[in-house]
Amino acid sequence: MTYFPLLSYLYWLLLLLVTAGSLVFAVLAFRLEKRMYAIISAGALAAALFIAVVPAPRGETNLSIVLGMLALALAVVGGGPMAVLVLKLATKNTVAPGTHGGIMVENEGGIPVTGGAGREGLLPEPGVHEVLRGGLAIGMLERFALAGAILAGFPEAIAVIVAIKGVGRFTELAASEARERFIIGTFASLIWASACAALVQLATS
Repeated sequence: MTYFPLLSYLYWLLLLLVTAGSLVFAVLAFRLEKRMYAIISAGALAAALFIAVVPAPRGETNLSIVLGMLALALAVVGGGPMAVLVLKLATKNTVAPGTHGGIMVENEGGIPVTGGAGREGLLPEPGVHEVLRGGLAIGMLERFALAGAILAGFPEAIAVIVAIKGVGRFTELAASEARERFIIGTFASLIWASACAALVQLATS
C-alpha cells in the first residue's frame, strides 16, 4: 500500500468516526432531552465539516456511501434537538409546551352572546389551545426530504418542501408565538439538514 491510499483511508476513517460520534450524541439528545448532548453533537458536526474541507487525497472509495447514510440519519435525528435548543435560547422558555408536541397560545376567538338588547356580539373565549401539533414528525420528514434532495442533486426541492410546510401550517400562525416558533424552528431545522448534506458533498468533491 502506497502513501496516498493510506492517507486517503485514514482521512475517511477519521471523518466517519467524527460523523458517527455526532450521530451518537444526537440520538442521546433526542432520547434524553439533554442540551449538552445537542451541543456536543453540533460541535462534532462542525469538526466533521472542517475535516471535509481540508485538502487531502480522497481517492475512489465506497466509504462515501457510508458517510452519506450517516449524514442522512444525523440530519433526521439531530435536527430535532438542535431546533429545540435554538427555540429555548430564542424564547427563553416563555411559551408553554403542549401535550402533543405543540405550544399553548391564548384563544383569540369569541363566544356569541345573544342574551338581549345591547348584549349581542362576542365575548372573548377563555383559556388556551394547542397549535403546531406534530412538529416532531413533520420536522423529521422535512429534514429527510431536504437532505435527500440535496444529496440527490435536486436542491430546487427545498422550495417545494418549505411551501408545503407553510401552507399546511398557515391557519395556525395567527398568534405571534406560533409565527415566531414556526420561523425559528424551520430555519434551525433546514440549516442543520443542509449542513449534514453539505458534509457529504464537501467530502466527495
